[in-house]
Amino acid sequence: MFFLTYMLSELRRRIGRTVLTALGLGIGVGLVVTVNALSTGLDRAQAEVLEPLTGVGTDMSVSRPIDFSSADQSGGFPTLSEEEQQQLRAENGGGRFGLRSLGEPGEKFSRDDFVSTAQLSFPASEVAEIRGIEGVSAAAGGLTLNSIHIEGTVPENTPGTGGFTAPAQPGAGGAPPENINASNLSVTGVDQRHQELGAITPGQVTSGRYFRSKDAREAIVNESYASRENLEIGDSVTLGGKEFSVVGIAETPLGGQSSDVYVQLAQLQALSDRVGRVNTVYVRAESSDDVSAVASSIESTLDGASVTTAEDLADRVAGTLVDAKNLAGTLGTALMVVGLLSAFLIASLLTLSSVTKRIRELGTLKALGWPQRLVVRQVTGESLIQGLLGGLFGVILGLGGAFLVKSFAPSLEATVGSGASEGPRFIGPFGQGAVEQAATQVALDAPVSIALVLGAVGLALLGGLIAGAVGSLRAARLRPADALRHID
Repeated sequence: MFFLTYMLSELRRRIGRTVLTALGLGIGVGLVVTVNALSTGLDRAQAEVLEPLTGVGTDMSVSRPIDFSSADQSGGFPTLSEEEQQQLRAENGGGRFGLRSLGEPGEKFSRDDFVSTAQLSFPASEVAEIRGIEGVSAAAGGLTLNSIHIEGTVPENTPGTGGFTAPAQPGAGGAPPENINASNLSVTGVDQRHQELGAITPGQVTSGRYFRSKDAREAIVNESYASRENLEIGDSVTLGGKEFSVVGIAETPLGGQSSDVYVQLAQLQALSDRVGRVNTVYVRAESSDDVSAVASSIESTLDGASVTTAEDLADRVAGTLVDAKNLAGTLGTALMVVGLLSAFLIASLLTLSSVTKRIRELGTLKALGWPQRLVVRQVTGESLIQGLLGGLFGVILGLGGAFLVKSFAPSLEATVGSGASEGPRFIGPFGQGAVEQAATQVALDAPVSIALVLGAVGLALLGGLIAGAVGSLRAARLRPADALRHID
């Protein structure tokens, strides 16, 4: 008890040096707390961006994209078999029609077509085959199409050849005559039996609910599409001449399916004359270690398959979120190391200076019979108390820094492209179809955990221990005669 009382009295007697040492350690520790909290916040923000993958590293998407760069001038696709070419023509043949076939000049008409501009469908039986591959935990099929609605009046002067190409997506294809209106929207069929594995999941529904009735025509719409069309729960959307009641509005996270409307898979298959066919398979591996092997097995099982993994998507994420994370990983680590080393060095120098100025005191203690170990304990104990004070002060600084980051840090943007660098394949990650690029804003947080606080206090104590060790080495070499030389 005497030693503790003596330590505290010495620290109070040299209050300026005590505060200065604790402040130096506190700044270093506060920097560690702030940078670690910022790094944790960036990790959480990135996890939020990749949330649609549910198990990052364990999910993948399978499709059969058409490589249009290999198409010849006649419009054929020489890399496909004749059967596949016929299937492609059948699925996309509704995009062009003759005006004469619509009726007599002056008659009104309305027509709906479903086209897939980038992916060749395949039998839904392939989903079960993929599900049986070793290492696959679950698999669900999906169907992504463009729904084109054309209505108007048959022109009086119909062109000789008759026809125009309805745009498969905004800005594409030929323009219709002025008295003919063409509109389109992207639609995805979801296998509601696998709610957590597909283009849209219950967790992404921000208003309303997920699919409930197998027979009723229900639709979930994307938030951006609902805002653009002023749609609310209970409104309806028309697909293929059939009305679907809007039961939910969903926010599609970055990297997820980016369709305007989601309906049940069987209903879209029936509407589009694609019964028993899908063009995307969502696959979950049993573990991240199985992803590579599963992807290879799928590509060898399904002819022409293209497998996109969660890792592929993460590699394509860019924007200020990634820039900030990279900066925190490099500059932040460097700042922590430099800050801690500087704090430890300052504390050691101040302790060494304190011992030098206490030569008369410490030498007198030795002359009175104090063994060397007690002198070392005295100096080290004082440094540890200073380290504890520095740790508490550093935690307060770190919490303040984390609060400032949370309060004033701007929202960060994360973007992901459709992989255009791979060539003109028009197929985005995880079945995005014709979507060129998606972006999302992420609010930055800086959470401070109990483990981080305890670790920060531990670092401060370590700094105090190092400083005490340096001072103790100097104190251990003192002799009683040194004290006599400093007596006035």
